[in-house]
Amino acid sequence: MREEFGPGDSQLARYATRLSAVEINTCFYRPHRRQVYERWAASVPAGFRFSAKLPKTITHERRFVDCAALLDAFLEEVAGLGDKLGWLLVQLPPSSAFEGSIALPFLELLRARFTGAIACEPRHATWFGYNVDALLRELRIARVLADPVRDDSARAPGGWTGRIYLRLHGSPRMYFSPYEPELLRALAARLRLAESEAEEAWCIFDNTGSGAAAENALELQRLLTRA
Repeated sequence: MREEFGPGDSQLARYATRLSAVEINTCFYRPHRRQVYERWAASVPAGFRFSAKLPKTITHERRFVDCAALLDAFLEEVAGLGDKLGWLLVQLPPSSAFEGSIALPFLELLRARFTGAIACEPRHATWFGYNVDALLRELRIARVLADPVRDDSARAPGGWTGRIYLRLHGSPRMYFSPYEPELLRALAARLRLAESEAEEAWCIFDNTGSGAAAENALELQRLLTRA
């Protein structure tokens, strides 16, 4: 589930008693001191993992251009999570078309700086071709499977599929609509299959506007753990 926690917010500790992972969204909008990440890491159990979203200054404002210093600053901050940092998420604006001369150098820089799991959520149709998938596979970067699906070729995870990352934003009304039980049952079956083929599979619910994300995440977890 995607969530926003403030420094010292005890909500995270309560959350971690029910679910095993969270996507940090606040770092997309503003930086956090390394000590904040350290405090978050200390407030959750050993098996809990975080995904951290790259800042919008990198992905939406600079659009990968001249971002080395910004990336280094972010990586230094988020390193405060230690081994509880499960993923870095790179979400791109819908208007950001794939330009190899810009995207590839940045993604190579990111991979050189960070050896852990990376997920990329492009939203422009030019990112969903075979050639881009091949580049992502070479860099061991997973392409997010997002709902609603924006392009027919984006109906399955892409890029490097050694790890799988799903982001469910709510459909038909993005950020609000809950997912029905039938879809959650199908999703649980799909995730079981994915986990048998990949190192791990994450599913993040982003339909937080109506409060549906927590209920959907807990129900999916129940389905996955049911004998």
